[in-house]
Amino acid sequence: MLLASSSTYRRTLLSRIVSDFEFLAPEIDETRHASESPRTMVLRLARAKATVGLAQSEADIVIASDQTAVIDGRCLGKPGSVEVAKAQLAEASGRCVRFLTSVVVSARNGYLAADVVACDAWFRPLSTAEISDYVAAEAPLDCAGSFKCEGLGIVLLQRLSTDDPTALIGLPLIALSRMLNEAGYPLIRAWRGAG
Repeated sequence: MLLASSSTYRRTLLSRIVSDFEFLAPEIDETRHASESPRTMVLRLARAKATVGLAQSEADIVIASDQTAVIDGRCLGKPGSVEVAKAQLAEASGRCVRFLTSVVVSARNGYLAADVVACDAWFRPLSTAEISDYVAAEAPLDCAGSFKCEGLGIVLLQRLSTDDPTALIGLPLIALSRMLNEAGYPLIRAWRGAG
């Protein structure tokens, strides 16, 4: 099994349900296409990562994912800098941000499945000092929307609404579990066999 991702967050999540897998960082162009919806974009990018993973490995099953944060139809990607992270959090302050996380499972036996899981995160009103302190404390520069809900970022929120809380961290494990079982990879049996 291969995780087509460089994300340490996704590796940590996958290790909760799969005991043995490899990973690689697929090189793809992640630029959003003109007039492409956020949902379409995250699906396209995850499919592209899965395609690269199958081509560059001998894995029987490849898992790929992508995520974006959306405000008013605009995608907020990974900030990459402290200034952008602060600006993203200031924009999210007191508002609902929708996080869209795609997951794709592609298997050499011909199985292919894709899904997008949404998570609505309501941010409480944040002061400039809180934003600066949070960015300095957790450095969320590699996270869509500039926060880590699995860490200190949870204190920035008023509430969450989602069918799968792991989607917000970067890999929707409920959808992924269904897909892996459908692809012929029985998770519980495989986990017990590894122990």
